[in-house]
Amino acid sequence: MVAENEFVFEDPKAAYNREKDFTSLICWQDAQKVKLFLYKEILPKLPSEEKFNLDNQIRKSTCSSTANIAEGYGRYHFQDATRFYRISRGSTYESKDHLITCMELQYIDEEIFKNGIELIEKAKISINGYIRYIKSKNSNLK
Repeated sequence: MVAENEFVFEDPKAAYNREKDFTSLICWQDAQKVKLFLYKEILPKLPSEEKFNLDNQIRKSTCSSTANIAEGYGRYHFQDATRFYRISRGSTYESKDHLITCMELQYIDEEIFKNGIELIEKAKISINGYIRYIKSKNSNLK
């Protein structure tokens, strides 16, 4: 005879930590800082004619940076996750290109540009570091 609660599945209390998810990753935090900087410091300075061009592209690239880290974190296999982290890195480079464009078109001043570049470089370094960490942790797996 089977006990009534034998088929009830419960997560072990120690296995899940709601304080540790993708938001606890330094690379996500750095990409989030880039996103907030671009939203708060760059987008308001763009002229209205850029609303559906550069403005839209900045929103997409910065959101892609953080969202792909989050999605990769939720994947079960490291190779699948690493693919999303690489997409995030590419989106971060795209954001850098948009920031350069804003500077060249004189939508922002040099100080804002330098602050943005500093944040982007930090995000790129931490994303690259996390990719290396994931690959080294799983180097013996295929």
